[in-house]
Amino acid sequence: MMRMFKTMIFRMAAVVLPLMLAMPLFSSCGIYSFSGTSIQPDVYTVTINYFEYKALRVNPTLSNDLTESLKDQFQRLTRLEQVDIDGDLEISGEITGYDVRASAVTADEVAAQNRLTVTVKIYFTNRKYPEDDFEKSFSAYADYDSMQSLDAVESTLCEDIITTLVEDIFNATVANW
Repeated sequence: MMRMFKTMIFRMAAVVLPLMLAMPLFSSCGIYSFSGTSIQPDVYTVTINYFEYKALRVNPTLSNDLTESLKDQFQRLTRLEQVDIDGDLEISGEITGYDVRASAVTADEVAAQNRLTVTVKIYFTNRKYPEDDFEKSFSAYADYDSMQSLDAVESTLCEDIITTLVEDIFNATVANW
């Protein structure tokens, strides 16, 4: 009887002990999540303002596409409620560059590839923790064959560029990378 009792205790210990050791890994101080964000527990809302378009070369949909993609990213990966004004966090910005340049040149000095580069200036305000505020420029690019016109590949390039910019902005604002 005693032997069976000891065996049962060892079996329970084999299950309970690893669980107890793993508990600190799953408990948190409330500022880190599995999505990689490090948002303070007393921050509840975010305001993402429309990105103004200030680049010389015009892309009429880029501002809206970038703004909406950033809003979607915050909705998917954070617990923050999006509000129109005075969020605990506020992101605003402007598209300052939309440029095409040769990125690879052949031996005949002809462009083999072109590069579309988009630059965005971000203004981040944290009303609860003003020491986190910043103003920073982000840039992303995509290359395309010079035999193609920009009009033919522009929407695909912009999708890729927006994805990169949104990840960079998100990481800089709430992931502290």
